[in-house]
Amino acid sequence: MEIGIGLPAIRPGPYGHGMTEWARRAEERGFHSLGVLDRLVYRNYEPLVALAVAGAVTFRIRLATTVLLAGYRGNTALLAKQLASIDHLTGGRLTVGMAAGGREDDFAVSGANYHDRGRRLDAMIIQLRDLFAGHGDIGPQLPDGGPPLLIGGQSPAAIERAARYGDGWIAGASSGLPYRDLVRTVREAWTRCGRTERPRLVALSYFALGSSATRRAEEYVSDYYAFAGPYAWKVLADVVTDEAAVRRRIAERAEAGCDELIFFPCVHDSEQPELLADIALQN
Repeated sequence: MEIGIGLPAIRPGPYGHGMTEWARRAEERGFHSLGVLDRLVYRNYEPLVALAVAGAVTFRIRLATTVLLAGYRGNTALLAKQLASIDHLTGGRLTVGMAAGGREDDFAVSGANYHDRGRRLDAMIIQLRDLFAGHGDIGPQLPDGGPPLLIGGQSPAAIERAARYGDGWIAGASSGLPYRDLVRTVREAWTRCGRTERPRLVALSYFALGSSATRRAEEYVSDYYAFAGPYAWKVLADVVTDEAAVRRRIAERAEAGCDELIFFPCVHDSEQPELLADIALQN
């Protein structure tokens, strides 16, 4: 199983150079990919801009939207051009993870309809596939049909969407169901849709390591998930904050068939990639 790490793009510091240094360290230590989260009504960096910056200072590590909330982005042609540009400029390192989204405020401020977001996402995915394949004069042109496309979400509709349109599926950092059961459901949906190739399975997990890790994780989760009510406490309970917990999370996901586990930081200190690498990347 491959190990990735999220960029510290959710709560930026006073200057952006901390994120570029994080990206360099992640590549040097051997992480498989850099992930980025998406939210409009918050203090985070715009995810595609963050990935482009990370891609400019790295050479091998993959770049992943995990996940991009495409439903509030109304122009599919523009989104296709942005994604294709990142993939082309970084030598084909992009993986596109997409989901419908679940925060109404993101849709309200962008003028998008929240209630038909799933249907519109289905249509966007079909159009993206078509544009990535070179149908239409929207470039740059990409080889092999463009970047891998993974679908996020744990609802029956999201899993069905992954099986119909995706190259794989992304599990969020917290769920009411065991990861193993979700994987089984995804594989059953894959078979039901007549898919013969194996889905790529990616999972996310929050982490915080070092001094006062638990307290700082609570500060992050209670702020970022303030909209979520009791669900925020479920997210907090799933944050890994010490070596033993990181190792357990890796073992559990690997045993369930996960192809890549991406750890997202609750703490954005520069030593977090080093602390995680010392645990997660040991052979």
